[in-house]
Amino acid sequence: MVKPFASTADTTTKVETFAELADGVYALTAEGDPNVGAIEAEDFLVCFEARATPVAARRWLDRLRERTDKPVRYLVLSHYHAVRVLGASAFDAAEIVTHDQTRVLIAERGKQDWDSEYGRMPRLFEEPASIPGLTWPTITFSDRLTIPLGGSRGDLVLAYCGRGHTAGDIVAWLPGHRIMFAGDLVESRAALYTGDAFHDDWATSTLDNVAAFGAEALVGGRGAVAAGADAVIAAIAQSRHFLDELRRTVRWVHDGGGTIADAFRAAHTALAPDYGGWPIFEHCLPFNVQRYWDELDGIDWPRIWTAERDREVWVALQDQ
Repeated sequence: MVKPFASTADTTTKVETFAELADGVYALTAEGDPNVGAIEAEDFLVCFEARATPVAARRWLDRLRERTDKPVRYLVLSHYHAVRVLGASAFDAAEIVTHDQTRVLIAERGKQDWDSEYGRMPRLFEEPASIPGLTWPTITFSDRLTIPLGGSRGDLVLAYCGRGHTAGDIVAWLPGHRIMFAGDLVESRAALYTGDAFHDDWATSTLDNVAAFGAEALVGGRGAVAAGADAVIAAIAQSRHFLDELRRTVRWVHDGGGTIADAFRAAHTALAPDYGGWPIFEHCLPFNVQRYWDELDGIDWPRIWTAERDREVWVALQDQ
C-alpha cells in the first residue's frame, strides 16, 4: 500500500513560537515547519527566509511589527527552495541577497521546484495565488558578505560554508552574540531533506565549517532553536549522523549490487529508530535516497525534481 504522498496528509496547523534570542534578534519556529528570523540594525531590518507565500510571510511580519517598525532593507535567502523564497514580495525589501549559485539554480529549475514543493507540501502554500512569480536576488556573493548594522550593533556576516543541502546554501552569523541562522544545513530535532544535496561534502567539510564558527545559539531550517553551545554541537552532530547513516546504508546496497528499493529499505531501517518520529522524515527519505544513489552513479549536479518525477520516485520506492 502506497503511503500518502510526501506531506499531503499533513493538514494540521502548527503552533508558532516567537523568540527573542538577544536584543533585536528574533526567530519564529513552528513545530517543524520552516523557520524564519530577523535582525534589527540601527535603522533597518535584515530578515532571514521568506516563507512559501506572501500571505504566510505577512503573518510572520505581523509578529515582527509588534517589536519594531523599521523597514526591511535586506531579505537574506539561505537557498532557492520554494517554501523559503516565494513569499519575498511581502517584505518590500530594498535588497534580496543569495549566494551566486542560488541565482543559477533559480534560473535553471525555479519553476519546476515551485511546482514540486507545492505538490509535496500544499499546507505551507497559504493562498498560492498571492505569489507574484519567482523570487530573484538583487545581490549575490560567492564567499562572504558583511552587512554593517550600525551604532554598537556590530556586523552581520553572510557566509558560504560549502556545498550541502544545495549548491548555494549560506548562513547568517552574528559574531557579537554568537548566534547563527543556519538554514537547512542544520536541523534541530527535525529530519534532513537531501534531495538536492551534495552528501559527501555536506557531511564532512561543510558541517566542519559550520561548527568552526562556535555558535552559542543556532536557528536551523526546521525545529526548535538550539540554545547554548552544547545544544548547537548536538544539532550539528545530529545532522551529521543522519547524513552518515544515509550514506552508509545506501552505499552498502549500491556497492553490493542491490536495487534502489533495497537501499530505501536499508536506509529506513537504519534511520527510523532515531528520526522516524521527527518532522518530514517519511516525506523526505525517498527523495534523499534517490539523490544519493544518483551521486554514487556519478551524477554530481542534482537532477531536477518535477511534480511528475516526484510521484514516480515516491511510488517506485514506497510501493514495496
